Amino acid sequence: MVGVLIRMRVQITRRSMREGRAALNFWLGTAFGLAAAVVTVYLIAAAHDTLHGGVTVAAALFAAWTLGWICGPVLTGSSDETLQPEQFRLLPLTPRQLAYGLGAAAFAGPSAIVNLIAFGGLVLLAAPYGLGAMAIAALGAILQLIFVVLLSRVVMGWLGAAMRSRRGRDLGVLFAGLIGLAYYPLNLLITNLGPSLESSNSTLAGTLRAVPSGWAPYAVESATRGRWLFALLPLLGLIAVALVLWQIWALLLERRLTLPPAPAGQVVDGKAGVLERFIPATPVGAVVTKELRTWWRDSRRRATLLPLLLIGFVLPIFLSLKNGSHGTIPLAGAFVVWLAAMGATNLYGLDGTAVWQTLVIPGAPRADVRGRVIAWALIVGPVAVLAALILPGALGQARLYPWALSTLPVLLGVGAAAAIFLSTHAAYPLPQQRGNPFAGSGNPGCAKILLQFTVGLGQLLVSAPVLAILAVGAVVHNVFVEWLALPVGLLLGGFAAMVGVRLATTRLETRGPELLAMVKPR
Repeated sequence: MVGVLIRMRVQITRRSMREGRAALNFWLGTAFGLAAAVVTVYLIAAAHDTLHGGVTVAAALFAAWTLGWICGPVLTGSSDETLQPEQFRLLPLTPRQLAYGLGAAAFAGPSAIVNLIAFGGLVLLAAPYGLGAMAIAALGAILQLIFVVLLSRVVMGWLGAAMRSRRGRDLGVLFAGLIGLAYYPLNLLITNLGPSLESSNSTLAGTLRAVPSGWAPYAVESATRGRWLFALLPLLGLIAVALVLWQIWALLLERRLTLPPAPAGQVVDGKAGVLERFIPATPVGAVVTKELRTWWRDSRRRATLLPLLLIGFVLPIFLSLKNGSHGTIPLAGAFVVWLAAMGATNLYGLDGTAVWQTLVIPGAPRADVRGRVIAWALIVGPVAVLAALILPGALGQARLYPWALSTLPVLLGVGAAAAIFLSTHAAYPLPQQRGNPFAGSGNPGCAKILLQFTVGLGQLLVSAPVLAILAVGAVVHNVFVEWLALPVGLLLGGFAAMVGVRLATTRLETRGPELLAMVKPR
């Protein structure tokens, strides 16, 4: 059974290497991963003068890669479930057997190979100290890979299980946002303390060795000093932790396959609700109402958007801590819009084949595109506007009001335009939502990273005139010049939104069947 699942995973990977945009995503993602792995190997093997410093650097980099396995699916809004557990529900397999098979298949993808190369830098670190140390390092690299893969599966499985209930959806999304935020404190820690890691004998070095991600480097350090018992104990600990994670994952799979998800929400017939009272009864209004309710009820959409809203709101706090000032906190509204737009680049992929209902109704594409843009703006805009209006005054940074308010409209308009444009021109399929709302198929993480990078870069490029005006006003100490950036931002944002909506509408009207084929789950 394990061999069959591995061959299935390899065959799917081979197909993704040859098929159009999926092949581009595959090779670009693999290239970036290999580049990061090579840099990691160099930092572990060569960028130090002492064994103690090399082990500390290795422990820090292992921790960063481990956190990437946890935070990556949350930040991109998707985790790779090329083989979904629901596809094997009818087979006579126990949850532990299924966990064993799916776990083995998870190592057949390129991400496992890339990580193994990165962790293999530990072998080069141990090479000058003999074959025994190299053997410990090789075993430690393999066990570290097993640990991070199972840890990622357990975390994503737990989030998926939590979000199968109504109350769990809110807690799961909040926890997902906190996981995503955990990446930034670690990045801040490595950026500020990285230069001192090599010679550090402080609590930080001990902490990096004490957590499971640092056990393999500590085992190598012990082996080079001839303390073989202390070299074997951390490796046995990694084996024990991996077994525990495998058991937890098996339990989560059992819950996923046996417990039905809770209904999305109660549908009330009869009297008009709040949305019907304030949204006009037009085709565009109907789409806005439908989209707002879908964003609120659909766990996959909530998992895509809400963690990014939370991260965008809190990210300026970490940046302020790094810079030692409150200068970036008033710009939290801009960060919210900037990140939220990155999570909305596959709106039609989220709906899947339901787009056919729009294609068969004459005139519906125009209303559908406009309604989706308006609904997204109604969800993201109020949060960003409140942050921009409250935070500068609350922190005594009233001089930053031109910056906070002028960047909002251009980022919002360009973000909405890029999101709807890419949703019609670069959509990709997602699996049917049966269990984990973060699940993706093929290589969705790479696809989303590329699309997010495109949206974020586009927002910054179009915002350049606004930022230039604000910079000139700050240099000449003229508030009036700074406020001139606000109408420029409104014009740029409005123009970008109109262009994006027009291009997306044309695409949906002329290439609708192709879009339907693109978003059809495979």
